[in-house]
Amino acid sequence: MSKPAPAFCDIGRLVWRSPAAGECPLPAARRLVAEETPIAFAYESASYAVMMATPADLEDFAVGFTLNEGVAAAPSEISSVEPVAGRHGILLRITLAEAPAAAFWARRRYLAGPSGCGLCGLESLAEAARRPPRVAADVCVRGEEIAAAMAALPASQPMNRLTGALHAAAFWTPQDGIVAVREDVGRHNALDKLTGAAARNEWSGAEGAVLLTSRVSVEMVQKAACFGAGLLVAVSAPTALAIRAAEAAGITLIAVARRDGFETFTHPRRVLVHPPGPARTTQRARPIRLRSWRLRPASGES
Repeated sequence: MSKPAPAFCDIGRLVWRSPAAGECPLPAARRLVAEETPIAFAYESASYAVMMATPADLEDFAVGFTLNEGVAAAPSEISSVEPVAGRHGILLRITLAEAPAAAFWARRRYLAGPSGCGLCGLESLAEAARRPPRVAADVCVRGEEIAAAMAALPASQPMNRLTGALHAAAFWTPQDGIVAVREDVGRHNALDKLTGAAARNEWSGAEGAVLLTSRVSVEMVQKAACFGAGLLVAVSAPTALAIRAAEAAGITLIAVARRDGFETFTHPRRVLVHPPGPARTTQRARPIRLRSWRLRPASGES
């Protein structure tokens, strides 16, 4: 690509405010708006998928998407990534090493073989509901650390501060805090970019937690499991299928993470609640468990 595609653009707009908020109407003004660009993935010159995404950190996106889709098992199996800008979007030309390339073509032939859509449909449904890999991470964190990490995340979202329209996925470790953040208009894309950056830097998901500014759907759990993350923390709530997937994968799923606390839905052993005491639980169907943590005022505060 001759030059990087812009991640946002400057747009004029008219602003209206309630009379109670000041002068009304306000004059014309400018706003930075996030770009949303078709990003096409092609392996061995064969089209694979098209994602609507923010045109930034494209090499990370290519690596993370490739690993999370199971097209390659490690960054070393990706020979090259070439972003090519076109009139209608950006093409990511991805070249695979010999073994994964052969497996890629075998898989494409298997899916393209039937003349009808029955097998293809069944394959797609199975892929959507696939069981995530089991995570063996043994990292443990205190409730205060999780709250502090989520409170620090907005300061690491420069593009969202400019546009107000991007999700973020971050990698946090107890030793170093937030070590990487990737932003995108799509929450799945942001997580792909983060895991791609981590793979390129040889960071292990087992060493810390993935932080999300979005809700948790099953795909987010599957991607976190591929990364090997034992802790997945999100601002918003999870879906029921995401909870079941996290339970099966051995992931500690923490959601509704706000300034005053969070809720732990699965595998609470990795969360050290302080001061000690019995955790409050809500009644849920087994094997799902919900454990809440709330920030307690300091001594002497009401």
